[in-house]
Amino acid sequence: MPRFPAGFELAEALTAAARELHGTGTPEDTMHTAVTLAVRLLPDAEHADISEIQRGGRLRSLAWTDETVRFAAEPRQGGHGGHTPHPDWERLWTTPVVRTDDSEADGGGNALSGLGLRSALSLRLRADRRRLTVLTAYARKPQAFDEDATRIGRLFTAHVSLALDSATVREQLTEAMRTRDLIGQATGILMERLDIDAAGAFESLVKASQRENVKLRDLARRIVDANSGMGGRGVTER
Repeated sequence: MPRFPAGFELAEALTAAARELHGTGTPEDTMHTAVTLAVRLLPDAEHADISEIQRGGRLRSLAWTDETVRFAAEPRQGGHGGHTPHPDWERLWTTPVVRTDDSEADGGGNALSGLGLRSALSLRLRADRRRLTVLTAYARKPQAFDEDATRIGRLFTAHVSLALDSATVREQLTEAMRTRDLIGQATGILMERLDIDAAGAFESLVKASQRENVKLRDLARRIVDANSGMGGRGVTER
């Protein structure tokens, strides 16, 4: 995908990027759109990914532009999953931006230099006590990202964070509505089968959920699926 045209005003470029980000349907779509836009927006960026860094150093990729930076999504040998981040990224716990000017400056031997990536600009998207979500742009030449790139990156990630929060809320609301409808269907099935009112059916559902140590949503889905398999004749209570 081509970069924004030369001379395209930064405010206009960010507005166009924000429209694309807010037009996505899910957090996953938002992140995949964000890494593509990062390469278009940030000067000298060749690749980008969004990663989650956990306390203790484990790293996994959530979105990426291409296979070059997908390395973090692959499980390490031994089946423990994740990779160790570049040492510079440990600083992201205390600062919102970390710039790696040359991954081979100290002799290389790290995840970036092993892939031929000399420069990285990492920008924090989300943070809590256990994990960070970080957008990183990469380049094969050293010292690719200057102060201007950092400024553009910070403005861009502010839009990404807002769009990601918005998509997350929409997804949660959609899931809540689906869960409500599913529980309503299961309650209706129990009302018909056991000849009880709505309150009694819901109470029966809650007690079964607690007894079997199963989430209410999952138990409701099980009842609805079983009822569908029986041609809509209902289920019996155990």
